[in-house]
Amino acid sequence: MSIKIAIADDELLFRQGLRAILSKQDDIEILFGASDGKDLTEQLNTCKQKPEIIITDLKMPEMDGIEATKIIRSTFPDIKVIALTSYFTKPFIVNMIAIGAVAYLAKNSTPALMVKTIREVYAKGFFYDEKVLKFIMEGAGKRISPIKPNSFDESTLSKREIETLELICQQFTTSEIAEKLFISPRTVEVHRNNLLLKTEVKNVAGLVIYAIQHNLVTFDKFY
Repeated sequence: MSIKIAIADDELLFRQGLRAILSKQDDIEILFGASDGKDLTEQLNTCKQKPEIIITDLKMPEMDGIEATKIIRSTFPDIKVIALTSYFTKPFIVNMIAIGAVAYLAKNSTPALMVKTIREVYAKGFFYDEKVLKFIMEGAGKRISPIKPNSFDESTLSKREIETLELICQQFTTSEIAEKLFISPRTVEVHRNNLLLKTEVKNVAGLVIYAIQHNLVTFDKFY
């Protein structure tokens, strides 16, 4: 079963090069490419088969990757967005995470890292490397993610839910979490869904940011 991908980048050579690299992977299928955010959203609205992951550049004409990501998160919430850019700086990263990107890659990343990120996002729902996590930590007090304040209290989480949350933050898959906690993958999914309901976030990437912002995990939990 292949991972369905769409690519948005206004540089044709880069887009074609990325397609050529990813097409060599047996478990990755490129559904379509887009020249900018407007082209991307239009194709998403008309295509019969939706991609599971979108890799989008940030700076593009017509509509940039930031605006496109906002639309995708609102209209196609199950599609995961990997932000790709030459500007691997804290403001860009924090902004993209805040609007829903589940991973962030520099354009000069190696093909191996690109493939790894896609697979990690597909398996776990997000992938933040050490540098990105540090930026999240630094921005935690500024509420970098659009998570609405609520009456959250750590005591509302069960011991098993907290254990599950810690393992999610360590970027383990559902199967790996099940094995570590000696429970079934289905039970892990139940705990994860309960965490989403209690914290009022939309995805596992949001759970990670929420855990950091509420001091439920420390940075050493990730590595």
